[in-house]
Amino acid sequence: MYLMPIKYEETYDSLKRHQQPQWLDDGKWGIYFHWGVYSVPAFGNEWYPNMMYRGFISPIWAHHVDTFGPLDEFGYKDFIPKFTAEKFDADAWAKLFKESGAKFAGPVAEHHDGFSMWDSKVNKWNAKNMGPKRDIVGELEKAIRKQGMRFICTFHHANLWYFYNHDPGLDTGDPKYADFYGKPHAATKGIGYSDPRLDRPDKEFNEIWFAKLKEVIDAYKPDLIWFDFCLRRIHDKYKRKLAAYYYNKAEEWGTEVEIIYKDFNMPPGMGLLDYERGRADKLTHYKWITDTSMGRKSWCHIEGEEYTPISALIHAFIDRIAKNGYLLLNFGPKANGEIPTEVQQNFKEFGRWLSVNKEAVFGTTPWVVAEEGPTRMDKDGGFNDDQDYTRSYTAEDIRFVTKGNAVYAFALGWPANGELTIKTLTQPPAPKSEFPEEPYIVEDSDIASIHLLGNSVPLKWKVTNHGLKIQLPAKKPCDHAYAFKITWA
Repeated sequence: MYLMPIKYEETYDSLKRHQQPQWLDDGKWGIYFHWGVYSVPAFGNEWYPNMMYRGFISPIWAHHVDTFGPLDEFGYKDFIPKFTAEKFDADAWAKLFKESGAKFAGPVAEHHDGFSMWDSKVNKWNAKNMGPKRDIVGELEKAIRKQGMRFICTFHHANLWYFYNHDPGLDTGDPKYADFYGKPHAATKGIGYSDPRLDRPDKEFNEIWFAKLKEVIDAYKPDLIWFDFCLRRIHDKYKRKLAAYYYNKAEEWGTEVEIIYKDFNMPPGMGLLDYERGRADKLTHYKWITDTSMGRKSWCHIEGEEYTPISALIHAFIDRIAKNGYLLLNFGPKANGEIPTEVQQNFKEFGRWLSVNKEAVFGTTPWVVAEEGPTRMDKDGGFNDDQDYTRSYTAEDIRFVTKGNAVYAFALGWPANGELTIKTLTQPPAPKSEFPEEPYIVEDSDIASIHLLGNSVPLKWKVTNHGLKIQLPAKKPCDHAYAFKITWA
């Protein structure tokens, strides 16, 4: 039977008919990157253009004045010619993403700063027209799709309304640069980043916000569109207009797409919920995704960055997929287009681990139990991934997913005694009169076989009233975490 494409109306009850793509549920993780004019100073973080205009209260302002000169001589716009991206190679980037095992990837298309990374007719302040003088989004779209991956664009430009201090005497307050920094208004005088209750983006701002998105949708057909926190500041009408336009375009293209948003910036069920630098602390009935960064200090490249160890990244990823989540991992390229060595090493090691354990990742779904073991999260929601660095997982920490006729148990450490115990898979104790304190073996089990991914030899095992006990091979198949495939009879 032929099904006619859905026609989405600009109403939330219509838009909630949208279904999450199966490829996203199967793929589980992707990559994006904060790369733009703010990468040039390589200091502080990606909010450099905001903080440089906040005066003595900001160490970024002091650094800027000491390094580049007074603001009336060197404003943020003056970094644009220095953003040359001379070593940027979209194909090399895409190959690295593919090697990492990620299933989707793409750029920050526009950050809060107002500089578009694509060949824009809406915004003359773009990477094709100045700076690199290249269509960065376009080059990446072609290279990423050539590697068989899905393409994502992230958008942060709703925050431009509040981002800059528009005081007179600054280039941000000069009317001839208003099409870049935005026009002065009540919320952005003197303090640079203000209480959004003072005023709201006007109609012109909302129209330009939508026009930029439409331009990217039409030109590059992204499979995912991700929105930062500031989406809540866009008028409700324009959010509905954008979602309907995007979802209807996907019907025309014959593909599945998704919108990712934070908090309650869109109604539940209309897209996919995102936790920034965090995750759910338990198995949820809804799907969600984490955006977090490999860099612990900044989302963009800065000198002296500290990077998350690969074991922590893999452990946090496993914990997410066991609880019905996905991962969107950020890194910061250098302004010249180089990817830092530490980032490349982490991506390659992630890919090596996935090459062994991909059967337990791609196409799996959470099981009825997410976890066992002593190491648990004690904070739920966004901004809790400091727990990734302060907790050390052990072989007692197990995470579960399932696919087909099997449960996959990830051990987040390698047992020192040659035996893994999974307490979740146990039998109830027999009467104490028959079996006092001693553990006993259950002869009649539902388990048919157990394999360790990366090792072709079936493992020996027994079910006791103290748990499922699995005899381990002498050699580990990989590092960081180990997936046991438990096939039911």
